[in-house]
Amino acid sequence: MEKTPPLGQGQKLRLTVSGLGSSGEGIGSFEGFKVFVPFALPGEEVLCEIETVKKNYAAGRLQKVLLPSPQRSTPLCPVYGLCGGCSLQHLSYEGQLEAKRQQVEAALTHLARLSVQAEPTIACDDPWHYRNKMQFPVGEREGSLAIGCYQRGTHLVVDGAGCLIAERGNDEVLGAVRRWMELYNIPAYDETAGRGLIRHVMARCGRGEADAGEVLAVLVTAAAPLPHVKELIEMLREAVPHLVGVVQNINERPGNVILGRRQRLLWGQDSLTDRLGSLRFKISPASFFQVNRAQAEKLYALTAELAAPRPGSTVWDLYCGTGTISLYLAKKGAKVHGIETVAAAIEDAERNAAANGCAARFYCGDSAIEAPKLLAQGERPEAVVLDPPRAGCSPRVLATVVKAAPKRIVYVSCNPATLARDAAALSEQGYRLQKVQPLDMFPQTAHVETVALFLKC
Repeated sequence: MEKTPPLGQGQKLRLTVSGLGSSGEGIGSFEGFKVFVPFALPGEEVLCEIETVKKNYAAGRLQKVLLPSPQRSTPLCPVYGLCGGCSLQHLSYEGQLEAKRQQVEAALTHLARLSVQAEPTIACDDPWHYRNKMQFPVGEREGSLAIGCYQRGTHLVVDGAGCLIAERGNDEVLGAVRRWMELYNIPAYDETAGRGLIRHVMARCGRGEADAGEVLAVLVTAAAPLPHVKELIEMLREAVPHLVGVVQNINERPGNVILGRRQRLLWGQDSLTDRLGSLRFKISPASFFQVNRAQAEKLYALTAELAAPRPGSTVWDLYCGTGTISLYLAKKGAKVHGIETVAAAIEDAERNAAANGCAARFYCGDSAIEAPKLLAQGERPEAVVLDPPRAGCSPRVLATVVKAAPKRIVYVSCNPATLARDAAALSEQGYRLQKVQPLDMFPQTAHVETVALFLKC
């Protein structure tokens, strides 16, 4: 017989918070039943109201903090809690770093059953204004124009300006587009009704040559005709000092995919230049590039350091994306083979390699298929870098890596749970987890990046 949950919807509950969940919510327990409460912190006594009851857990709304944590911080953003972008502004930055270290260590200890100690999380030098790309949804709220971020758990647009985790060029673009839409009565897109014009405002910020700074503005529209283009360009050029281009992206399809297949250049250039360390990259509206440039430099440098390539040695970079890690490895003299399933990413990787004078080779396909071909050609890697999506590595890819028998495996992960799963598999196949290094790529959120080093026993 199924056990009846001890809680009911609408019930008010005094709760002691013992930990943080993977999305940054506080976790407590009532009669052995797990309760999740957003914006509550470990060590706090809180009053919450139960909103959702499931078979194995409940979720509540924080009503009052009865005993606050010494790490509790006053959020700086005026729409924090309503906007779905950030989830940890109420926790001090030192507390965020430790929470992320604990999250990674707990996953490896409890899920993988490995005895490990994660290193202190590598901090972001400035945990504010770090995002070099923002995609602001556009809509209406209570009859007025709203441009900002989606409300937590919905597609309602929270109007806002001056996002505190975005580089300032993003806000300059948003402000100019807002004034243009209001002045010329340009309609926002209504995704429910399927009418209107402006869907998203995107901005990308780059260092440019010699740190001059560059900003690319992109308007995502639901149809091709765009009125008052001349005025839009004039207002953007006046408001954005480092503007290098204005692009219209046309997305006529319903759904939540942001960018469409067609675009046209309205003014200037359709890409910008950014740099990571000594490497230069041309970035178009659809290109993948890490949104936190400063932390990406630390991440890739650490990955290359742990891979420890010798000049002339062979390194595989699986799930290589646009080849950024491959280029860091190639700069150290390694013979690098990068494999990625996304054809557009491979095209970017090849362009990036040519622009930076790097000799990395790239292959479009499944690593479980392409890597065995390299083995058959006698390409034996001394090191393998794995940088999979949140779902982690496929078993076939892990089996291929183990068969290649590299001395070192460097695993870059954005999901502690799938890192733990794959770490357990590698440990069963003769690899020892040597180092676990969390890195804070996204301050003020619960996301954590991890670099793990495995050595062949």
